[in-house]
Amino acid sequence: QVQLVESGGGWVQTGGSLRLSCAASGGNFGNKTMAWFRQAPGKEREFVAMLNGNGLSTRYRDSVKGRSTISRDIAKNTLYLQMDSLKPEDTAVYYCAGATYYFVRTPRMTDFAYWGQGTRVTVSS
Repeated sequence: QVQLVESGGGWVQTGGSLRLSCAASGGNFGNKTMAWFRQAPGKEREFVAMLNGNGLSTRYRDSVKGRSTISRDIAKNTLYLQMDSLKPEDTAVYYCAGATYYFVRTPRMTDFAYWGQGTRVTVSS
């Protein structure tokens, strides 16, 4: 049974940093596309960052580009999202998502078969 467990969320002041982790078990995502989505209160879930199965191709939503870095540790079967210069609008529950595909061109929620329970990020104003 595949399970993705996020951690690393919390409360941070504007301009601060957090590193989110997504530990995978029951499946190896070393060569699979993985991504981060987030859902702010009262809003739809939205794409944040994606790392393709080659471990090199990345994609970020415009609002986090330059402030965020997605990476993975294959040996630990863990995905990370380093977020810097956080803003109040980054406040959301962040979800880790794993695909069954090596490559995903355009990230859509339906492309990802596995999801974590989410970790909450709150950025104070």
